Amino acid sequence: MPESSRAPARRSWARRLLGLGFWAGAAAAIVGFLGFLSFVYSLDRFEQPPETRADGIVAMTGGAQRIGDAIDLLAKGYAQRLLISGVNENTSREQIARLNPGQRRLFDCCVDLDYRARNTIGNAIETRRWAEQNGFSTLIVVTSNYHMPRTLVELDHALPNLQKIPYPVAATIDPHEWWHNPAVARVIFSEYLKFLAVWVRTRFEEDPERSSVVQIISGGSPVNRQLVAEPVWR
Repeated sequence: MPESSRAPARRSWARRLLGLGFWAGAAAAIVGFLGFLSFVYSLDRFEQPPETRADGIVAMTGGAQRIGDAIDLLAKGYAQRLLISGVNENTSREQIARLNPGQRRLFDCCVDLDYRARNTIGNAIETRRWAEQNGFSTLIVVTSNYHMPRTLVELDHALPNLQKIPYPVAATIDPHEWWHNPAVARVIFSEYLKFLAVWVRTRFEEDPERSSVVQIISGGSPVNRQLVAEPVWR
């Protein structure tokens, strides 16, 4: 083919590739946006009592409302024991008990504090250890409504044979406000991206405690190794 004919042919192929790239990008954006909408409108806006009782309750730290709701569920007899996972190592049992003065008796008998978990992956690992130690087969999971999907993926990965009953705390964020509240949109969209990353990661790893990806994400470990010589729960 003469050189004069090759140049238009190359330009034609370049235009086609650019066109395909544009339409592929547009399709990906539409699919991503539809996935985001599905995620948003799957989140609970209101709190509902658990459908059934369970052996234990696990509450993920990150908001006082989560712990308060979990303690109320324990007081109402929805489970035998409560694990509060991811407690700051500088926060004592007494400090948490003072925030819930009406339920002090429960702290003396039925509440365990996990000081080792540093993130949601660590929460799942410590929840597994706690559930196995206590012989639990059903758990009520208490966390924020927007955090619940990612939490359940991590727990299903770490504890595939244990029944989880979600109790989403909806007091802090109404997900349906995302379209006119930039602060809510940022939180929900960030959580959606984290959820997708966790979903993909858990498809390819066998166990979070032995995962090199988890160690990289967690900066070395999803649990605080400085507390390895201490009791896991206090």
